[in-house]
Amino acid sequence: MFQGGYMGKVLRVNLTTKKVSVEDLPEKIARDYIGGAGFGVKYLFDEVPGDVDPLGPDNKLIFAPGPLSGTSAPCASRMAVTTKSPLTGAVGMSLSGGYFPVELKFAGYDVLIIEGQADTPVYLHIRDDKVAIKNAEKLWGMDTQITQSIIKQDVNDHNTRIACIGQAGENQSKMAAIINERRAFGRKGVGAVMGSKNLKAIAIRGSGQVPLANPKAFETARKFMLEAMKQSPVLYPEFSKLGTPMVVDATSAMGIFPSENYRNTGEKDYSTTIGVEASISRNKGSEHCYGCPVGCTQLKLAQGRGYEGGMSDPEYETYYSLGSVVGVESVDSIIYNDMLCDKYGLDTMSVGVTIAFAMELFERGMLTAADTNGLDLRFGNHQAVTQLIEEIAFRREGMGALLCDGSRIMAEKVGGEADDFAMHIKGLELPAYDPRGAKAHGLNFATSYTGADHNRGYAFQEVFGIPVPNAYDRFAVAGKGWLTKWNQDIRCATTDCPTMCGFLMDMAVPAIAEQNTADLVSSVSGIALTKEDVGMVGERVNNLARVFNITAGFTRADDTFPKRIMAETLKEGGSSGQRISQEDLDLMLDEYYEARNWRQDGVPTRQKLAELDLPEAAAVLVARGLL
Repeated sequence: MFQGGYMGKVLRVNLTTKKVSVEDLPEKIARDYIGGAGFGVKYLFDEVPGDVDPLGPDNKLIFAPGPLSGTSAPCASRMAVTTKSPLTGAVGMSLSGGYFPVELKFAGYDVLIIEGQADTPVYLHIRDDKVAIKNAEKLWGMDTQITQSIIKQDVNDHNTRIACIGQAGENQSKMAAIINERRAFGRKGVGAVMGSKNLKAIAIRGSGQVPLANPKAFETARKFMLEAMKQSPVLYPEFSKLGTPMVVDATSAMGIFPSENYRNTGEKDYSTTIGVEASISRNKGSEHCYGCPVGCTQLKLAQGRGYEGGMSDPEYETYYSLGSVVGVESVDSIIYNDMLCDKYGLDTMSVGVTIAFAMELFERGMLTAADTNGLDLRFGNHQAVTQLIEEIAFRREGMGALLCDGSRIMAEKVGGEADDFAMHIKGLELPAYDPRGAKAHGLNFATSYTGADHNRGYAFQEVFGIPVPNAYDRFAVAGKGWLTKWNQDIRCATTDCPTMCGFLMDMAVPAIAEQNTADLVSSVSGIALTKEDVGMVGERVNNLARVFNITAGFTRADDTFPKRIMAETLKEGGSSGQRISQEDLDLMLDEYYEARNWRQDGVPTRQKLAELDLPEAAAVLVARGLL
């Protein structure tokens, strides 16, 4: 069937019936979706109704690496987990690296589908073709680090790779993450779905290898990519030494590093207190994902101010979410609170932005000391951030009951004008780039199938000034619909599906990404793909995800921004004078829908779905009277 790259098997585990089954992976799905997020969106669309309860037994968790995972292709140990998000109600897709992704391939599987709901806590143990659903009652209530340690002892194999939830996932906080080692499937509440299934962990150990269809062609493509990585002026000289925290300085200079719930972005330079210089003083070494020569993860040890001994590897987004957006200027606090989020299994981004929302409501008098049980929630109170993380993880403690399900639900609970200050799109809290100063990056937040997600269509043209496919003025509105469509499709097809680290797209291979992916996947799998085929995979996934979201109730009205982004102008910094008006948004959306060959209400046309060979998506829209 498959000559290489794919193991050709789908492992399905039903936690309700305790049935474990293995199915063949259809070659057409491999060709049309490549892997990773493509497989996840395809199986989700086919098997999960758009109106399903995300925390009910009929929702599914779909784990899928890509055909490059487990080979010697650099930076390819990535995996997508796809589900219906309890945080947004839309497609929830999250990616993670480390060693866990390749272990599923070594065990012999391309996809793991978890369905149903266990009566009592369990964990899944996969050892090649031996799959066991094991009792996890003794693990329930434990944090992610202890859970991983105990399972390794339980299975008598310290090389077993584990993805698990902490207390936040058990308590079904809609901001809960799935943690593997120090890595996270971080966003969209995927950990809550795992918790709803009473599934504490997945432990995998494989002894197989990923075959190559054409080793000689693969080695040629691999060397070409490695050379492109060496030629990058940023990847090894800076990124491998500094990691993503280096972006703090860049976005601060641009005036788009958000601060204090986006109310004063650009008015304070956080790079002087939590930027690269302050950050590297805490460095204690780096970590690599399987097969990665870059090693961007920087381990940091907190010092002083009550945070001694805290160790974590905060990324750029965490310097924002546990730093600037809550007004905190302590690197040690960020390191320590990042460690807590990993320990309890929480998405640092959604948690930080939700806390920032609470802080603004407190300062406006919409939350009082009586509501917070005396906790001072003014911006900059890093001790309050620590306390709220603890309360959110356990969901029912203090303010945790108000904050645990994210900013959208919190706004509904508070009522009144609270929603005016909630910084989310489709329920997903905004990433660390103020869209007022980077319009295509912002349009991606508004239109991404997962909500406000920078990784679905990263506008490196605006953030890093890389002129691929062309140079763009980050403040301009015209042309951003076409650029956003291109970024979303190319990033999906070249990173989310094969699966490959997205940083390479930005820093090393943006000009050759499609051809690079076509060469690698073709040589690994034996499925002949052109760069045009690769581009179409990205389009196909984004269109299928759009139709799923339509069946979940989303419309053009959901492709929008928080009120602050559209009503308030940036006052200072490198993006002063910028905002996104309703007129700007409408122009960009019209152009984006036109670029996608969608109707102006955001529904894909019959012609586009036929072109992408998506008759199942067209049939769903016809049945709903939308096509």
